[in-house]
Amino acid sequence: MTGSSPPLDSPDSPPLPRSITKAAGLISLSTFASRILGFARDMLLAKLFGAGAAADAFYVAYRIPNLLRELLAEGSISSAFIPVFTEYHTLRTKQETWELASAAFTTLLTIATAVTMIGIFCAPSLVWLIAPGFREDEARLATTTLLTQLMFPYLLFVSLAALAMGILNSLGAFAVPALAPVFFNLCIITFAVGIAPLFDQPIFGVAIGVVVGGAAQFLMQLPALQRHGLLFGWRFLPTHPGIRRMGRLIVPTLLGFSVTQVNITVNTILSSHFPGGPTYLFYAMRLIQFPLGLFGVALATATLPTLSAHAARGDLPALRDTLEEALRMIAFVIVPAMVGLILLRKPIIHVIFEHGAFTPADTIHTASALFAFAIGLWAFAGYRIVATAFYALQDTFTPASAAVIGMISNILLALGLMHAFAHAGLALATALAAMVNVGILVLLLGRRVGSFRWAMLGRTLWRIVIALIPMVVVCVWITDLAVWNRADQWIAKIIMLGVGIGLSLTGYIGIHALFKSEELEKIWAMLNSKIRLGERTR
Repeated sequence: MTGSSPPLDSPDSPPLPRSITKAAGLISLSTFASRILGFARDMLLAKLFGAGAAADAFYVAYRIPNLLRELLAEGSISSAFIPVFTEYHTLRTKQETWELASAAFTTLLTIATAVTMIGIFCAPSLVWLIAPGFREDEARLATTTLLTQLMFPYLLFVSLAALAMGILNSLGAFAVPALAPVFFNLCIITFAVGIAPLFDQPIFGVAIGVVVGGAAQFLMQLPALQRHGLLFGWRFLPTHPGIRRMGRLIVPTLLGFSVTQVNITVNTILSSHFPGGPTYLFYAMRLIQFPLGLFGVALATATLPTLSAHAARGDLPALRDTLEEALRMIAFVIVPAMVGLILLRKPIIHVIFEHGAFTPADTIHTASALFAFAIGLWAFAGYRIVATAFYALQDTFTPASAAVIGMISNILLALGLMHAFAHAGLALATALAAMVNVGILVLLLGRRVGSFRWAMLGRTLWRIVIALIPMVVVCVWITDLAVWNRADQWIAKIIMLGVGIGLSLTGYIGIHALFKSEELEKIWAMLNSKIRLGERTR
């Protein structure tokens, strides 16, 4: 793939969003569509495969290239590429910025292709190592190996998609990258329904859909890059100053993200000893990722370019103010999401997944994992925000060092808790380790950028606690209804769950309105601005 070199241009500043809240809101709206479609995908796969052997094989196989995706693509892009690219776009010419983007594309394409080929060749050994619980079942081991080989090219495409997303986000274009997962989910759904039945083992059709979906995620972002004049060209420049700086940043970053992946890998290895364990953990984490992706990741994604620009200008007070605003906003939306998932976990899983091959027992086991993960939802979201500040400062060593401590905590906790709580113990270990990790980073960041205004954050948390009271009352009432013990009445169940969520949100927002919450006012202002913008564009 090549792109024409743009004309030499004068340095310009990145089109920073008017506020972090508005940028995060745009990403959240785009992400909402992809998350809803993702749930439709998961519902379909749960109905077709339940938590049986095929599902366990698929999710273990998917974990391997997905692990490398988070390590090689998303981790490196967010922490190493965006700060350097933002600096180039802020202080250099457009020609220099394009050269950097093209050199990064060529380098990433080369590395991802090599890793993909090695992964396909080494798949039998990888599966043998990562799923020791499958070793006694040769058929399941063989199925998992073939699924891994089929899905490894997904790593290549999604790595390039992450690079395109990083460039567009740095330019202030958030909607197109956030919508890219829609195409990924559509491909999997299409292949699960239309292609999978053609195979003796339908799960192979789903695996092919994963690869096609990864390619779609990348290709749909190319027109946006073209409009900005930054469509990649082939520039193999490993000695490019920007690439060398990314290399120096990425070494400790890879350590930090590899620690996170070690935690996930430990869970995968240990959960393979529990029938259905990999599937229960996958579906529980999918529910956690809904609010995390909708709000936590969206806010971190919107914040990084702005923090990077502040860091490039050496404006640490502005960086700290932006970070504090992000932390307060994340608390405003993540804490009620955490409480809602804990209290409504069984009704939610029952309505979404308990169909076809997914049994009531599967619901109970998935709910226990969801409860354990949800305890740490605030830490998962907080980590993304706080780590983003270090990446903006081009400090990747500190998050990596904290992650090592988190990894050790996770391994020790997992080994201790799995005997008492099975797969749910593994989820709880992950949540507790995340709390340790984010706690260390907050303490260290305060020394770096100055003391946080904890009194302001405390007032936000106090308002949140009071506003949670009506939510707790409603959720407990909904969960205790007898309808959840019946095998039918799905319309009534959907209505009651929707009513419960609606009343909970109404009560929560109503209390904040009485308090005249600053966080609610910012969200309301964002919505009003979007409505006015929509009216002007009619």
